Amino acid sequence: AILYLIKKEQITKKCRIEYFAVPDNLTRIEKLEFLSYNKFKELSFEKINPDKNNNWISLTENNWDSLLKLCSKENKQSKSESQNTLFNSYSWGNSSNRDAWVYDASKKNLTKKIQFFISAYNKNIKEKRNEYDNSIKWSRDLKRKFQNNTKLKFNTKLIQTAYWRPFTKVKFYAEKVLNDVLTSNHYGMFGSQLDKKNKVLMLINHEQISFGVHAVDKIVDAGYSGRATHNIPFYQYDESENKIDNITNWGLQQFQTNYKSKKITKEQLFNYCYAVLHNPAYRSKYELNLKREFPRIPFYADFDKWEQWGKQLLDLHINYETVVPFKLKEITNKEIVNPKPKLKADKTTGTIVIDEATELTGVPAQAWEYKLGNRSAIEWVLDQYKEHKPTDATILEHFNDYKFADYKTHVIDLLLRVTTVSIETMSITNEMKIIAE
Repeated sequence: AILYLIKKEQITKKCRIEYFAVPDNLTRIEKLEFLSYNKFKELSFEKINPDKNNNWISLTENNWDSLLKLCSKENKQSKSESQNTLFNSYSWGNSSNRDAWVYDASKKNLTKKIQFFISAYNKNIKEKRNEYDNSIKWSRDLKRKFQNNTKLKFNTKLIQTAYWRPFTKVKFYAEKVLNDVLTSNHYGMFGSQLDKKNKVLMLINHEQISFGVHAVDKIVDAGYSGRATHNIPFYQYDESENKIDNITNWGLQQFQTNYKSKKITKEQLFNYCYAVLHNPAYRSKYELNLKREFPRIPFYADFDKWEQWGKQLLDLHINYETVVPFKLKEITNKEIVNPKPKLKADKTTGTIVIDEATELTGVPAQAWEYKLGNRSAIEWVLDQYKEHKPTDATILEHFNDYKFADYKTHVIDLLLRVTTVSIETMSITNEMKIIAE
């Protein structure tokens, strides 16, 4: 894009926006040639009128403003009753700034890493060094805590389970000093030990990827979907571990009034919202709005139907490890010893290559259609269990013990279950397409 800004000394009226675009299918060379052979004053510019939010590209004309706000960015940390939103508050995921240290597939290896880190960190404090020990990962926040002589002590109770990426649970060292952005918001969702039950809507709404939503029941990493996500919990916990509704009374009243039923509960409202956010027609109609703002929720005609769909989807996505495994055919070459991991998918043939000795065949085409961000659920699993060379020198030298062979059986079982989840999710969302708004 080429942008010209003309500033006037005195502005007596609103600025004027004029826009011209060359065809999208032109190559770089063709676009440069266009600029060479066309005079600026001869171009036919379109006059643009921004909308009320000052958007002047990809303008939308729909009923977005009349829908109910799911949550508001002004309510990020509030635990008090919010007005005119369905949920009181939300939070980001955990941002450690040292993921390779505080997450691990193995509890044993995580323990060794954290003990090494704490030992090196405390040694720096004891010796009052002016330089930071490069064997561990520092950050601005950790340096500030170090300057305040904040010492650390290993506590095995702080090892919890967390979601690193979709359908990928790992062990996590839940300690505030070693995680730069592990805050009261996270403890508000899962209690003082981050081990309490909850249901959380993970919103994937970013300009560069498709909108998505996924339900989880444990703390998640900030980069859960490859981009920062918003976490909206069903309820919160106070300092005494008492549950506090995160769905507002105002929101519940809107639903009870619209559907003329006092029997609608906050849990049903939660289920309904989860279904609506999966609706293909909703995502298409409000695609641009969802890239810019928190979702808003419409009233659909058949509340009970949408609520049941939401309940089914929540059960599928939160309890994915216990669904019935899909019957894929496993082909194994037993003659190959110590096969090299592959973890690749061929969508055309419906094949998943596990390693040089093992393949899974018969993956239905529909299974690839269930996506979170820009990847299918199956592809998320395949990517997360690959053997990656650590970029951290200390971890590479001392703690690089991950071998796919140790997790092969688990991964195959997980892929069979995620295939079931994917197919059933798409079956439900395809039903939604039939019902008119």
